[in-house]
Formats: sequence, structure tokens, C-alpha cells
Amino acid sequence: MRETEARAALKARLSELDEQDRLSDESRAPVTLQQDSVGRLSRMDAMQQQAMALAAERRRKAERTRIKAALKRLDGEEWGYCLTCGEEIAEKRLVNDPAASQCLGCASGTPS
Repeated sequence: MRETEARAALKARLSELDEQDRLSDESRAPVTLQQDSVGRLSRMDAMQQQAMALAAERRRKAERTRIKAALKRLDGEEWGYCLTCGEEIAEKRLVNDPAASQCLGCASGTPS
């Protein structure tokens, strides 16, 4: 994977994350108590849905941080090298995840 392809893929994923945030705004809103229209079980279900939406938001935020770090590595010409051992990250790994910051050995806990 070339750096230009990686940059394009990372920026496209950032756009997808922004769109997912926009679409889930309503489901992350606080659940209000409306005794007249929502029963206790419905409110509990709404609170569970909200909790799942907030967890998804946290995952998107963590992924966004990884992507921005990868873009910085691209700017600094450090992309494609393991942050732990300094070896090149396998091409297949970068194609699968352009934001990967470690080689497979270091990521799995068995550095080369």
C-alpha cells in the first residue's frame, strides 16, 4: 500500500466516523422520564440503547485518535514502521488497517 492510498483510506474512514457520529446524535441524548407516555420497561430499554450508543461513540473516538496518529506518521515519513521495534509493518497488515502502528509480532506480544 502506497502512502497516498493510505492517506486517502484514512481520511475516508475519518469521514465515515463523522457521519456515524452525526447519525447517532439522537440515540446518545439523555433519556428523560415521561411517566405519561413511556413505561418503566420502555425507559430501561431506551437507557440501554443510549448506553450502547455512548459505547460506540467511545470506540469511534479511539479509532479517530489512531487514524490521526497514523496521518501524523505519514507526514513525518514514519508510517509503515513499527513504533515498538522499528521494523517494517507487513504490507498485508497495512492494507487491512492503514492505521496500524505495530508489526504483528509486537502487537501480539512476541517482538521479532
